[in-house]
Amino acid sequence: MHTALDSNKLGDVLGITGKLYMYDKIFKPNATQEKVYSEAAKAIVKDVLMGYNGTIFAYGQTSSGKTHTMEGVLGDSVHQGIIPRIVNDIFNHIYSMDENIEFHIKVSYFEIYLDKIRDLLDVSKTNLSVHEDKNRVPYVK
Repeated sequence: MHTALDSNKLGDVLGITGKLYMYDKIFKPNATQEKVYSEAAKAIVKDVLMGYNGTIFAYGQTSSGKTHTMEGVLGDSVHQGIIPRIVNDIFNHIYSMDENIEFHIKVSYFEIYLDKIRDLLDVSKTNLSVHEDKNRVPYVK
């Protein structure tokens, strides 16, 4: 049984079989890719464009729709997922700026499955490991 509960300062809580789970947003099954992007990712992209780091993390069981949400239907502007929309927003921002400004963009796209990290931008890189730099900031290598 799924029951949405209000929890004063903790945010929204969902009760499932006696356990409580906190969440920020639940999308209905008919939510469009645009709605998911606008409400779950667009603010992160805006922060990235202001110079902050940003992460969008899709978590769920196998075949729950993570890839569909992140990629969608590539080349289809209505059904494209979060990643192509991020790319569009970033490059639209860059093209709107003074052409003398230089931009550096670094993007990672990893899958963690059965405790193994795989680079989805270079499928030859599998079973990668997590390291820390001198400032104790984690990175995948």
